[in-house]
Amino acid sequence: MTMRADTIPGQVTLASWAVQQRKVRPQRFTPPADGLTFAFYGRMSTVDFQDRTSSCRWQRDYAEDLVAGRGRIVAEFFDEGVSRRVAWPDRPQAARLLAAVADPARGFDAIVVGEYERAFHGQQLEQLSLTLVEHGVQLWLPETYGPVDFDNPRQLALLDLLGVHSQREVARARRRTSAAMRAQAELQGRHLGGRPPYGYRLVDAGPHPNRAHAAWGRRLHRLEPDPTTAPWVRWIFEQRLNGRSVASIARRLNDSGVPCPSGADPARNRHRSGQRWMLTTVAAILANPRYTGRQVWNRHRTDHDDVHPDDAVTRHHEVQRRNAAPQWVISRQIAHPPLVTEEQFVAVQAVHTAPTPADGTPRRYLLAGLLFCGVCGRLMDSHWVHGRPGYRCRHGYTSTRTKTSPRPKILYLREDHLLDRIRHDRGLHRHHPALRSPDPEKLTACLRTNNMIIVCDHRAWTVESETEVHPLNPQGSGLPATAKIPAQRNGNHAKHEEPSLFVWK
Repeated sequence: MTMRADTIPGQVTLASWAVQQRKVRPQRFTPPADGLTFAFYGRMSTVDFQDRTSSCRWQRDYAEDLVAGRGRIVAEFFDEGVSRRVAWPDRPQAARLLAAVADPARGFDAIVVGEYERAFHGQQLEQLSLTLVEHGVQLWLPETYGPVDFDNPRQLALLDLLGVHSQREVARARRRTSAAMRAQAELQGRHLGGRPPYGYRLVDAGPHPNRAHAAWGRRLHRLEPDPTTAPWVRWIFEQRLNGRSVASIARRLNDSGVPCPSGADPARNRHRSGQRWMLTTVAAILANPRYTGRQVWNRHRTDHDDVHPDDAVTRHHEVQRRNAAPQWVISRQIAHPPLVTEEQFVAVQAVHTAPTPADGTPRRYLLAGLLFCGVCGRLMDSHWVHGRPGYRCRHGYTSTRTKTSPRPKILYLREDHLLDRIRHDRGLHRHHPALRSPDPEKLTACLRTNNMIIVCDHRAWTVESETEVHPLNPQGSGLPATAKIPAQRNGNHAKHEEPSLFVWK
């Protein structure tokens, strides 16, 4: 019978042998512990590129070295996959730690961290200090060689410096990463990760150009047309070029039983139902320039907006926003097989399927996209009233929302009044003489060429560009800035209309 080595009676393992080698010193030479109990807090940013065990271990080792001889760690709170930018109340483990701090029976006297940057960013510690002081909980940092004294000016200056350094480290890493990704997209046309667009699939593109990553087995990927879904992408663009509306395209796809993107690739779209085509799905496909074969990066960005609730801790709310087309990074060469030509894509962006008037006369809005509301900052809507083109802004109000009071008055503007005001403004003509043209199309073409917009409110109109702001002269054309709603509206209807101002005359 064979006996395993680790079961032999009396055998000493390596670990037990190492413990026995500890030197015993006289107690009178051992620093007495003050009996403090600590809660350890640590954090790591990503779970795909970091090992939880090793990251937590080195941070805790630093913390244990700091409190050695003066106390012991009795609780552990460690956040995984959380950025340092995230406020403590929004981190799962940090939120648990804050709840424990407020509990009189928390079971620890102080909090210890292994590294400042692992726990805090910017002014987070300054905001949390009020909570810690209120509940009598100490904070121990390696950078202060022990407990933080929030009444010590020198330590407060050090904490401010550490907060700025932590913030700068994040900003520097983001700039470097963004610059590298910009070059990879523009010069190499490299696929930079993420789900492939509907109509494409990912295929192997060879070893990673970075030798270290290649040695680890990392591979590049590129887009290749999917034989099942690529024909439908081409069909969607063809139908749109034929003047078909987005709604009718989506309806036809649903009636034909064509799987929507989340239905065709559910593994990469677990956040979607995968049941039906939606208007937004078709619109997103028609607006995706990657179908031209070019690699396009930086179409969207994530903004971290500060939110200030009732408590003293500043919260960060992540909002994804669309970047303007001039901010996109487009590859110089074709990076993958195109599904549509660049000419087709550009033509599709110009297709509009507005309802056809009853009289069949096309309605043209020369200033569409150039007018912004000076009250709320929104782009004003084109609005045809009394046989004339005009524009309005309801400041975000829709009929699906309950009316609230008070609410800003709806702003209405006439196109011919705006054009006439611009045409007669001599101060504006000094730098842009083409704006005095009697031809409305030439005048509006000059505005677009010079990247100029018009900002209007109930009292003043302004022409703005990237470098100048020019208020339109209210005396230039003799037109009033505002006027009341036309009198032809009946009294019963007017009673239900919210107060508003027209510039109809």
